[in-house]
Amino acid sequence: MQISNLRHYPTFADTIADRGWHAWWTESGVPIENYRAHVHLMLEKDGIPAALVAHDDDRYIGSVLIIENDLDERPDYAPWIAALWVDPDFRRQGIAAQLITRSRAHIAQLGHDTCYLCATADKRPYYLKQGFTLLEEDVAGLDVFSISSG
Repeated sequence: MQISNLRHYPTFADTIADRGWHAWWTESGVPIENYRAHVHLMLEKDGIPAALVAHDDDRYIGSVLIIENDLDERPDYAPWIAALWVDPDFRRQGIAAQLITRSRAHIAQLGHDTCYLCATADKRPYYLKQGFTLLEEDVAGLDVFSISSG
């Protein structure tokens, strides 16, 4: 398994969009085409936004997005680790943790000292175990975390 910038493996863009939209956006009213277009923007340049993909050759395993903002209620926090996804067959193997580590490194390379993440309260123990600090509870139904990028 390797983790690559989506820019180097653009064939995974639609898969990443599909996983993210079905996991978090189906009831939002946002069409999948809009979400897909957002992911495709990550193919255009380095920096933020970006996507990292875990894969074994051409087999998708998981992915994570690095974006400017993932929570409208907290516009001052940036950048964000978002849409962390590992396909069910590959869970509990440390792949999500590796995607987080690589995201943090990418964010550090761009000169940011801190990154943020939001998740439902049931995911709190996982993110605390990964070294995140809980900043706020129940902001629009989500916990808000931070972690050093370095």
